[in-house]
Amino acid sequence: MTKRPTFFDEMTGNTDGARRPYQPYEAWFRSEDLRELRKKSIEAERFFRRTGITFNVYGQDEADERLIPFDIVPRIISGREWARLTKGIEQRVRAINAFLYDIYHRQEILRAGRVPAELISRNEAFLPQMIGMPPPGNVYTHIVGVDLVRTDEDEFYVLEDNARTPSGVSYMLENRETMLQMFPELFSRIKVREVKDYPVQLRRSLAACAPPAANGGCTVAVLTPGIHNSAYFEHAFLADHMGVQLVEGSDLRVIDGRIAMRTTRGYQPIDVLYRRVDDDFLDPLNFNPDSMLGVPGIMDVYRAGGITIANAPGTGIADDKAIYSYMPDIVEFYTGEKAILKNVPTWRCSEPDALAYVLDNLSDLVVKEVHGSGGYGMLVGPAASKKELATFRAKLESKPGNYIAQPTLALSTVPILTQKGLAPRHVDLRPFVLVSPDRINITPGGLTRVALKKGSLVVNSSQGGGTKDTWVLEE
Repeated sequence: MTKRPTFFDEMTGNTDGARRPYQPYEAWFRSEDLRELRKKSIEAERFFRRTGITFNVYGQDEADERLIPFDIVPRIISGREWARLTKGIEQRVRAINAFLYDIYHRQEILRAGRVPAELISRNEAFLPQMIGMPPPGNVYTHIVGVDLVRTDEDEFYVLEDNARTPSGVSYMLENRETMLQMFPELFSRIKVREVKDYPVQLRRSLAACAPPAANGGCTVAVLTPGIHNSAYFEHAFLADHMGVQLVEGSDLRVIDGRIAMRTTRGYQPIDVLYRRVDDDFLDPLNFNPDSMLGVPGIMDVYRAGGITIANAPGTGIADDKAIYSYMPDIVEFYTGEKAILKNVPTWRCSEPDALAYVLDNLSDLVVKEVHGSGGYGMLVGPAASKKELATFRAKLESKPGNYIAQPTLALSTVPILTQKGLAPRHVDLRPFVLVSPDRINITPGGLTRVALKKGSLVVNSSQGGGTKDTWVLEE
C-alpha cells in the first residue's frame, strides 16, 4: 500500500495548535460565526464581480470571461521568513539580469561551459536582434515574478521564473483591498505590511530606467494587446493606478525618431513603454510581419536609445524551463555565491539518460513544456489517466527537447473556507520584484495561488485555481 505523503500545514505545522505567525488570526477565527464568514465569502465574490476582476480562458467553448475564485482565509508569512525569502529573491533576480546581459554580449558563461551554447543558440526565445544592444540602465528585467513553493518549515523552492511579462499583481492588490473592506478589525489587531504602494513604486522604477532621449521628465505608457487578452483587466488596472495611458499598437507611431502616442492634443512622445505584448508581436518590421498588435519600427527606435521597453525584448529566454535547470550554476557564476533559494530537481528530457529515467517513472513525475505557462502543456503524473500518460509518452519520444520533468513535491497547504469550516489546500506564491539601475524593490507578500480542488497540485487560475491575500507580518 502506497504511503500518503505528509504535507506541511502552514497554519498548524502539523500539530494541534497554530504556528506562531497564525496564532492571532486563529484566535480571531475561533471567535467568529462560520455562517457569517460564509456570507462574507459570498460578499467578496460580489465585490470582484462588480469591480470587473476577470480573466479570459483560451480554447474554451463556454463563456470566456471568468472570475478568479477568492478565498477569505489569508496566507500568513512571518517577518523572519520574509527576510530570508527576499534575500534569496534579490540574489536570483540580480543573477538573471546579469545572465541576460552576458548572453547578448560576451557570452562568458557559455565559454566557461556552465550553460550549453546550443541551449541559447537554438532557443526560440533568444533574440539575435538584441545582441550587443544594452538596454537603458542595463536593466532587462524591470518586473519579475518568482514562483515559490514550500515543502517544510524552512524549506522553500523556486518553481519557475517569470521574466517576460509576469501577471497577477492586480489580483494581489485587489485581494488586499477586499480583505481591508471585509475585515477591518483584523488589520487593527494584526500588523500586516502594506502592498498598496506597488503602482507608485512601479512608475518610479520604470521612470528610473528612462532612455537617453528622455529630456528631464518621463512619460510612461502601458501597451496592451487589447480587450480580448486574458490579462486585459490587469493592463487597464495598472495604467489607471499609475496614472498613465493605456495604449494599443494602433495608438502608436514613429515620429522624429521617437515612439509617440495619439492624444487629444496630437501625438506625444513616450519615454518608457511597459509592454504586455510578446516579443514576436512587438514589431512587424523586425519580428512577425503579420502582427497587428505592435508598432512598426519600435525596435529601431529602441536600438537608437529613443525608448525604454519594459521588460526588454529577449528576456523570455530566462523563463525557459531548460534554462531554469541551470539556475544554481547561473547564480553562482554571476554572484560568486551559492543560491540561497533552491531549484526543484529537474531532468532535461533532451539528455538520453534523463529521458530514459522520465519514461520509466512517468506516473510519478510532473512534466512541463520548456516554453509552457499557465498550467498548459503539463502532465501531473500521479493524477494522470492511463490515456494521458500514453499521450505524453508519445510527445516525449517525439520531441524530448521540448520538455523537462520534476518530482512531485509535497507542496505545503494553507486552509481555505469551506461549507464545513477550514480545509487544507495546496498553494504557491508569486512575489513581485521591481528592478531599476540603482535598486531592487520586492513587494512584501505577492500573489498566493491556491488549488481549490481537494488533492490537486495545480494552482493556475486557468486550471481551476483561486487566490488568497498574502500577509507578511511586521516584526
